[in-house]
Amino acid sequence: MISMAWGEIRRARPDEAEAIRTLVRRAYAKWIISVGIEPKPMRADYVRALAEHEIWAIDGMRGCIALIELKVEPDHLLIVNVAVDPDHQGHGLGRRLLDFAEREARRLGLDEIRLYTNIRMSENRALYTARGYRETHQEQRGEYLIVHMAKAIPAA
Repeated sequence: MISMAWGEIRRARPDEAEAIRTLVRRAYAKWIISVGIEPKPMRADYVRALAEHEIWAIDGMRGCIALIELKVEPDHLLIVNVAVDPDHQGHGLGRRLLDFAEREARRLGLDEIRLYTNIRMSENRALYTARGYRETHQEQRGEYLIVHMAKAIPAA
């Protein structure tokens, strides 16, 4: 576990799938209007995600308030999802989770982090760009137009 001002970053447990789903639905609800449908993370199967990926969480007084979902690939670390409860947004939790992902990539010997976001989530795209991510390409995935982004991670 990594010590944080808001608690610790800890590995989410398999029995937390419903709590994670609730957090993600709250975090992404604001995007329904601009995206036009529920964003993909709102539709995800978190029992499966907990089994197939690494989900790391930060707890508040009433349970999980922020999370990052990571998938280790042979040549990069993929950020599948970052979610922060709306009541706790704007306090740097998302940035701390992104920093954690960078440390994880470095620890795993990976020199790149990748992520993707909906093209209509301009606030997220701006945050990632400010953090050093660059847009690599766009892809239509069903109803979603996805922007892929990547960031080089220098060796420690």
